[in-house]
Amino acid sequence: MQNLQNELINILQHEDALVVDGQLNKNKIVEMALQVDPQLIKHLIKHDTFKTHFFTDVEGVLVFDKIKFQRFVNNKSFLPDSYTAFKNKIGLTINDGTTDNYISTKNDVVLAWPHKDCVLEGGQTKEDQKRNEIFWNETLAPDEIDRLLDPKVFTNWKKYDQQGEHEVTEINDNDNLIIKGNNLLALASLKKRFKNRVKLIYIDPPYNTGSDSFQYNDNFNHSSWLLFMKNRLTEAYNLLKNDGVLFIQCDYHEDAYLKVLTDEVFGIENFVQSIVVKMSEASGPKMAHATTNIPKLKETLLVYKKRDFKIVNIPKVLKTKWDNEYSKFLNNFNSEEYENLIQLIEKDEIDEKDVVEANNILSKVELTTISKHDSSKKDDVEWLRNNAWRIVADKQNTSLDSMLSTIKNIPKQDIAAIKTKRGKLVLYRTDKNFGEDSRVEIVFASRNLSSNPCDIWLDISTAGGFSEEGGVSFPRGKKPETLIARIIEMNTAPRDIVLDYHLGSGTTCAVAHKLNRRYIGVEQLDYGKNDALVRLKNVIGRIETKQGELMPSCIFDKTGISKSVNWQGGGSFIYCELAKYNQTYADQILEADSKEKLIAVWQEMKEKAFLSYQFDKQSFDERIEAFKTLSLDDQKKFLLEVLDKNQLYVNYSEIADETFGISKEDKRLNDMFYGKI
Repeated sequence: MQNLQNELINILQHEDALVVDGQLNKNKIVEMALQVDPQLIKHLIKHDTFKTHFFTDVEGVLVFDKIKFQRFVNNKSFLPDSYTAFKNKIGLTINDGTTDNYISTKNDVVLAWPHKDCVLEGGQTKEDQKRNEIFWNETLAPDEIDRLLDPKVFTNWKKYDQQGEHEVTEINDNDNLIIKGNNLLALASLKKRFKNRVKLIYIDPPYNTGSDSFQYNDNFNHSSWLLFMKNRLTEAYNLLKNDGVLFIQCDYHEDAYLKVLTDEVFGIENFVQSIVVKMSEASGPKMAHATTNIPKLKETLLVYKKRDFKIVNIPKVLKTKWDNEYSKFLNNFNSEEYENLIQLIEKDEIDEKDVVEANNILSKVELTTISKHDSSKKDDVEWLRNNAWRIVADKQNTSLDSMLSTIKNIPKQDIAAIKTKRGKLVLYRTDKNFGEDSRVEIVFASRNLSSNPCDIWLDISTAGGFSEEGGVSFPRGKKPETLIARIIEMNTAPRDIVLDYHLGSGTTCAVAHKLNRRYIGVEQLDYGKNDALVRLKNVIGRIETKQGELMPSCIFDKTGISKSVNWQGGGSFIYCELAKYNQTYADQILEADSKEKLIAVWQEMKEKAFLSYQFDKQSFDERIEAFKTLSLDDQKKFLLEVLDKNQLYVNYSEIADETFGISKEDKRLNDMFYGKI
């Protein structure tokens, strides 16, 4: 077998994609073999040994046995390191190609854990299933993966708008998209259409607490969780635009490890910030253990750019207290004059006509104080905010002060305007002795009512039952629409694409819809009446004609940010599912509530399912009576293990295979999605 390994390396060594650093790129080779790729076949057929072993002469035509060749390549004796190159230890290691040098003196480090070079398939079932055993979050070794991440077939296409559910007739770039199915495989399938096109990815993954509302089958052990996250972050990275940004919400259970992991996937130089978000109040059950624990109020947002980063809209938070520095008041000044002044102040470049116009507006303005205007209002915060457009402060501005000291003709009015060296309009007090570093610049309170929250967000309200937002109920783990709205508005413009591949109750897509962003959501679990599909239909709303009314009205979601953005319903989205094959049998195995039902599943599996090439179903049937003595849980675990994980869902490359029963219309829509038509 070792000689054959060397022979294969020799005949493929000039193919850069197939031999890397003197080692076989086994996944690529298997992929090409299964697709009977001419580039590979031409090398094999010229070699007598490989020609004899893997080709059959049928009436003068050589037929390639791709399954036999796949088994040969995947044989563990052929690839002795095929399972994992990482030791059974979690820690920081020097990134020098070895696993022996845990961090000591060098700074070039990566996070290592058992089976890091593998893939965690990460299947999910019902939300309320909580098992300790790993039934379906299965770690797949490199030699078990050949077509797992190939593009998949989508089926069950539907379009939803205010008129209800419709058949999908076309797919275009304006469509919003909701995908039901395994998020790792969905991300891999999205690359063909959405590579380098997504502006923002927000995810709220399971925190590995063992009590997430978005419950995976097992309480992840630490290493499995890291592998689960790494696989998906790697695929998601390829979808982001060069100026795209990733937000991951997490808490103390894994945030330290997640930071190091994401540094590795995105590059430590692309780390932007770690934002602290206040997510609960210091009250309720959490305070019962305040003497033996420090109550948790915060969560973390890890922020990464792909390459370039610029905040689209700087967030502003209304100040809770009035800044007493704003104590001056403008008499003989109205709101229309204020708006005209602000337009001039916000211009990128002004001319002398603009300065004249501003000084004309200010010519009759009298500068006084709030106390002189109405002493009873100086502590009335609501009145101060409502009148902030005519309340000002005088600020120190050294460069402006120096500039004014050279001017001889100062207008005879309380406040005047001037063009700075940068071409901007600035207001100043005329009653100062310029050149003495005095407080000369006039600034409106209306432009300073809010402040930048920076990296500590304490203002997001978690009170008032946001768990019911959107008409769906999630008592734990759900995020308020106001939080997601801030992230989306900070980092995107209208019609940018937002992606959430841990969609859960659908908050991200619901907010993106209300803010006129395009979106992609991926979720595997079915939450019934609390599903994201239900929520998004609520957001769009439905047209109804009530008795006694002449005109139809729209019934739509009024919760969350709806009021602040004047949401009135409307829009549409497309729903589809990954087309199942072996996943169907996995679902049946997990749902079986008796040994008799499980045996019935096996009878169908052995006839129709794709099973592991290492599994001998004939020998298994001969020992079926021994299998029946196992517990139901052990029987399920065994049958799940023998399924070929590369065939969980139907590969797009095999869409024409009648075995999978893909309809003519689904074939057309998939061809459209993948750009074939």
